[in-house]
This record gives sequence, C-alpha cells and structure tokens, in this order.
Amino acid sequence: MSHTQLTRGLALATLATLGATAGLASSVHAAFLDDSKGSLELRNFYFNRDFRQDNASQAKAEEWAQGFLLRYESGYTEGPIGVGVDALGLLGVKLDSSPDRAGSGLLPRDREAPKRAQDDYSELGLTAKLRASQSVLKLGTLLPKLPSVLANDSRLLPQTFQGAHLSSSEFAGLTLDAGQLRQVSQRDSSDSEDMTITGNGAKQISFRPGTTSDQFNFAGASYKWNDRLTTAYNYGGLDGFYRQHTLNLLHVLPVAEGQTLKTDLRYSRSGDDDSSNVDNNAFGAMFTYSLGGHALGAGYQAMSGDTGFAYINGTDAFLVNFVQIGDFANKDEKSWQLRYDYNFAAIGIPGLTFMTRYLSGDDIDRGAAQGEGKEWERNMDIAYVVQSGPLKNFGVKWRNATTRANFGNDLDENRLILSYTLPLW
Repeated sequence: MSHTQLTRGLALATLATLGATAGLASSVHAAFLDDSKGSLELRNFYFNRDFRQDNASQAKAEEWAQGFLLRYESGYTEGPIGVGVDALGLLGVKLDSSPDRAGSGLLPRDREAPKRAQDDYSELGLTAKLRASQSVLKLGTLLPKLPSVLANDSRLLPQTFQGAHLSSSEFAGLTLDAGQLRQVSQRDSSDSEDMTITGNGAKQISFRPGTTSDQFNFAGASYKWNDRLTTAYNYGGLDGFYRQHTLNLLHVLPVAEGQTLKTDLRYSRSGDDDSSNVDNNAFGAMFTYSLGGHALGAGYQAMSGDTGFAYINGTDAFLVNFVQIGDFANKDEKSWQLRYDYNFAAIGIPGLTFMTRYLSGDDIDRGAAQGEGKEWERNMDIAYVVQSGPLKNFGVKWRNATTRANFGNDLDENRLILSYTLPLW
C-alpha cells in the first residue's frame, strides 16, 4: 500500500472515529468533550494561470480539484494542567488536469510520471495540547500564523508544519509565543520534509546547493496597549539560512462617526546564518481609511541590503506588499500599492465583499549586466458567503490577477473557489 493510500485511509478512519467519539461522552471526561468542536470543509478549486512571456516552458497551468478538510478540536480535561487533542484530516482529489497543464499548486506531481498530477493525496495531522492557566503548549501538527512564519492556505489544502508552539496570555494585553518547527508539508504535498528558502532570481539569495534545515526557532511578544494600539516584536531563525527580527505597529485612529484611519508599520532585519548570504532590511507601511462599507488603502515597501527578503519556502511573507502572485521583495526593490475594498453589508447585502488593488515595483538590482528590474501586479477579488438558510456558510470567491515584469514570468491568473463548511457538533 502506498504512503498516500495509507494516509488517506487513516484520515477517513479518523473521521469515523471522531464521529463515534461524540456518542461516548458518558465514558469520557465531560470537559474534554463538552468544549470540543468539529467541522468538515468542502473546497472546490479551479485554477488557471496563463504564461504570457515569450519562450514560456508551457502555455498555461490549469487544474480543477476537490478538497476535504476535517477539523476536530477537543476541550481540556479538568485540573491544573488540562490535556486535549486536535486532529486535521486533509484529502485532495483531482477532477481535471493534464501533463501540459499541471503545476498549478493544487495537486502534487506523480512520482512515476512527473509531468502528470496525482489522482489524490492526503494527510492526517494530530496535535497534543496542554493548558495551564492562560498558557497553551501544542505538540505535533501546526498551522502557525505569526509574523515570523505564516502557513500558506492559498490553494486546495493548507501548508502544515510539525513542531512545538507555546502561547501565553498570562498578563492582560500581552501575548507571548515561542517554539520550534522541524518539518513542513507543502500545500500540494502529503510528505513531511526539511525546510529551505527561495533564493533564486532577483532576490539574489544564494546558499549551498541541496542545503535544507530541520530547525526553525521562533519567539515573539505582542502587547495591546488599548483598543487602538498594538505593538509586536518577533524573531525567526531557520538554522543554517537566516536570522530575522521583526517589529510591527498597528494603530486605528477614529476620525469621525463611522470613519477610521488604520496604520500598519512593519520592519524586518534579516541576516545570514552559516550557509547563505542573506542580508536584508525590509520596511513597509500601509494606511487604510475606512468610511462605512468603503476602505481605501495606500502602501509603500522598500528593500535594502545585499539581498532580497528571506522566508521559508512555501509560506506567506509578513510584508504589506505580499499579494496574490508577487511579494515585491527583491534586492533593493521599492514598491507602492493602492487598494480599495467594499463591504456590501453597508447597503444591506451581508456576505458580499469586493477588493481591487494595484502594485508597482522598480529599482530592482539585477546586476550591472541586466539593468534595473521593474514589475507590476493587479488583483481583484469578489466573494459571497451565504448568511442563513440551508446553504449557510456556502461561499463563492473569484480571484483575478495580472502581473508583468522585465524579468521572470508574465502571468494572467484566475481562481474560482467554492467552499462549504459543515459544523459536525
């Protein structure tokens, strides 16, 4: 039996087991079950990316797949140290693909026929958790959402990690985080593997070929001074690649009735660690003015140092100009963004939202022989989530993007995502 078939069987068995567990409350500690919750998300994903540059290796990446995401979170046993468990069952099934259209990030490549996508893939993640007072330690499968490491969930199934994460909120307004990640499972894979960074191209990050790491250490502190102001410091270090320090300030200023000005400032300092040449300063600022259902944003991001911005391969980056396709984080790149959002709840249509933005980057150092690099990207999202009735929680989202550059790929992209989350208990 293949690894995928075995994992798929375990995921389906877990679904049955968790359903049965709900009927055994009388024989299990009440607090453990009374506070538990479970859900099944169905995610139908169509992805189309056209490669518009000359001499592209393929005309487009186009695939369609169905995802199943089973989530279970237990409560905690009573006592000074509460014990609990979380489970995550993931299954992705191919609906349409072909060798000339594979590579969308929805499905893994077939090991025996690398140009084809696998028919299905799956993963079972288990997490033990311990709670003492206002502190929680999680061991096992993690989906971190921290400035130092942001697990990616932009395709059919999310990226997951194996490791330990301690989060503490013992003091009012102060949240502390610390931990270590050992392995990663990418969004289009069911295999756990060591971590690395993206270093080719205009970022000019280099490291010894074949180098990977099984140790990412992180720590951070976030303090909410009041309802308007939050500041944070985070550290992240991928052993053998880089060490990174990040500062963040988030402030919301009431301007008038129904009007606010949000300020989001970010600064990161990244340095090398043994095998790489990472040397980067990243500054970002995003200002968003909100009035009723409208929100107008303007952002600026600047890179300096010997390289571009470093982060774990496959993750999202904590940058104000990290968007649908690009991160605008190449060596010496300066970029700006204009963004507009509208929430149709303001005119009586709750659940319907719209977003559009435009970004432009230049001053990219590509070396004296290649000259200055430039790029731009345009995004548009429109989404609707049913608010009530038999289809409550059913969502439809269309994401459109276009990007052009005098280096790299020129892309036109569309994503259509249908999702439905069913609470199990």
